[in-house]
Amino acid sequence: MSARSLTSFAVVSLCLAFNAAPAVAQDAQICFAAADRAKEGTALRDEEKRAAHEACLRAFADSSNVVQKYHLQEADFDIMGTRPKQ
Repeated sequence: MSARSLTSFAVVSLCLAFNAAPAVAQDAQICFAAADRAKEGTALRDEEKRAAHEACLRAFADSSNVVQKYHLQEADFDIMGTRPKQ
């Protein structure tokens, strides 16, 4: 293989390795449902919390609506149990 082919292969491999999963339509629903459960006092298991957090991040990145981004971020704060200091 030539150096150019090896470089191209390495770049593509790195992009695939570090690429996040694409957003799906249900990500916002998953995020908001988990946040509602957390606000109601239901303890989320670690894997539920991680999955909901990742869904929130994907939905946030996929949205272009500032208001929806705000609500997704608030939901993520509820899920993760973290709030920014005011």
